[in-house]
Amino acid sequence: MTEWAAGFPRSRWTEDGVEGGERFLAEECAVAIVHDASTTAVLMATPRDLEDLAVGFSLTEGVVDDVRQIKDVEVVETDLGFEARIWLTPDRSTQLAARRRRMAGPTGCGLCGIESLAEALHAPRKVEGRLSVAPRALLDAMALLPGAQSLGRETRAAHAAGFWVPGAGLVSVREDVGRHNALDKLAGTLALAGERREGVVLLTSRVSVEMVQKTAAIGAAILCAVSAPTALAVRTARAAGVTLAAVARSDGFEVFTYPERLLG
Repeated sequence: MTEWAAGFPRSRWTEDGVEGGERFLAEECAVAIVHDASTTAVLMATPRDLEDLAVGFSLTEGVVDDVRQIKDVEVVETDLGFEARIWLTPDRSTQLAARRRRMAGPTGCGLCGIESLAEALHAPRKVEGRLSVAPRALLDAMALLPGAQSLGRETRAAHAAGFWVPGAGLVSVREDVGRHNALDKLAGTLALAGERREGVVLLTSRVSVEMVQKTAAIGAAILCAVSAPTALAVRTARAAGVTLAAVARSDGFEVFTYPERLLG
């Protein structure tokens, strides 16, 4: 047993009969993202790398523009889950407080911390990366991802987000039961490490619009995923200057935007 997975008894049925055994299941708990003592969002997440999650969420959701606007992060366990408490620099704290005062009242939106449709569908920052990657190198990078998924191997129930840099390899991988959380954790660990951004974001999930927006916030010019994107994700990648490759298999992939970075 680990802090992010727990063993449960189960019965397995096959045509040969029924057998007992145990399966490790990924833990899932409530994680409150708290900025300057006010809750911004509550996520259901794997209780692992929560500082990375807090920092990455703050960056990819636009609470901060730079990791230097975060003074301190503290993760506290409670009876109901975890609180990731982020303290901002005075200027950023003032801006966040003003944003909160603009809210007319409570909202029922399913997107964390979003106050309007305009915010949910905001134009992402434009990525100007000059990175180009050979098609075979991209497939080789994707092939490295399964070996780095400790939680995925143990539970078969977790998504992963990785960052691959030519010449350096797979520099970071983060996992979570939620695909958005995995990508936020990756964004956080890269920001805290001061990692260079000329790399490729690798995903084990489908590509929705939020995944493209978060990739653009990281500053990565290339995004590759094992599953297909949504139509809005492709339009957003085109607007963000992100090369979007998807449906990646051992023998190939499909490119939907800016193919010149991969195909020459």
